[in-house]
Amino acid sequence: MSLRVILSCALLLSLALPVWGAEDYAAARQRMVSEQLAARDIKDPRVLAAMGQVPRHLFVPPDLREKAYADHPLPIGQGQTISQPYIVAFMSQAVAIKPGDKVLEIGTGSGYQAAVLAAMGAEVYSVEIIPELAVQASERLKRLGYKVRVMAGDGNLGWPGEAPFAAILVTAGARKIPPKLVEQLKPGGRMILPLGPDVWSEELTLVSKDAQGGVSKRSLLAVRFVPLVDGAQPRK
Repeated sequence: MSLRVILSCALLLSLALPVWGAEDYAAARQRMVSEQLAARDIKDPRVLAAMGQVPRHLFVPPDLREKAYADHPLPIGQGQTISQPYIVAFMSQAVAIKPGDKVLEIGTGSGYQAAVLAAMGAEVYSVEIIPELAVQASERLKRLGYKVRVMAGDGNLGWPGEAPFAAILVTAGARKIPPKLVEQLKPGGRMILPLGPDVWSEELTLVSKDAQGGVSKRSLLAVRFVPLVDGAQPRK
């Protein structure tokens, strides 16, 4: 078979494949909300509304867009992932964000979690240790109209110049609760993070700070996240 015939066959095959349009993505997004979130334990109407609004497919690589609303994480490059939709919704619900709350996210990734928080009415600050991802996420969020401030830096240190925060979400697995993040949580504030000795033993943990500055924690859900990297250590 000649090269010309092979190329022609490949072209015809590509033309025969379905191409998703805006309506297809919107329908997939609504199925995600109804089947993966509302059908389980996600009941906060603002979380459900935000998850139904934010175009998740624009936060993943183009070749994975048709998988964007599936019930699992996806790679976004640099060894990082975008979390499963349910986990994004679960974390957003657990910290009980109110409109106008100042919220810190650790681990910007593609910017999807930050966009969901912004769609819920939060004032969002996000820290990403990988500079390339920080730049890409900042540009993507701005292009899509989400007001999120993104900084490249060590998430363990938080964003002291903007503290205190009503809520902090850590989207990478920590071996212990970063003390700087506890300091930056305002009294009455809440932090959620994957916590455990290794990726096989992590649990989403809700950390609460009372009016006197006392801290309590409660395990919510077994999970697996990429590790929270210490900026003083080289990335592998």
